[in-house]
Amino acid sequence: MKKPEDLRSYRWFGPDTMRGFSHRSRMLQMGHRREDFTGKPVIAIVNTWSEINPCHAHLRELAEAVKRGVWQAGGFPWRFRPSPSPRPT
Repeated sequence: MKKPEDLRSYRWFGPDTMRGFSHRSRMLQMGHRREDFTGKPVIAIVNTWSEINPCHAHLRELAEAVKRGVWQAGGFPWRFRPSPSPRPT
C-alpha cells in the first residue's frame, strides 16, 4: 500500500499551502469530514446519468455500486458530471 504522501490526491489535500487549504475547506463545506479524505486515494467517478437521457438510466445505479466499492477498498469516491452538462432547450 502506498504512503499518503505518494498518492496523487495528496498534492491537492496534503500540502500546508493556500491551495491545499482551499481544497480541504471545500470538502468540509460540502459536509465531508477530514478523516473521510485525509490520507486516502481520491477516486473520480464521472457519471453521465441524467433524467433527460433514458439511454443512461442504468448509470445512476452503476455509479453508486462503484462508489460503494471505492469506500470498501479504503478510498474516497468523488462523483461528478462531465462538463459541460447537457441543458434542455
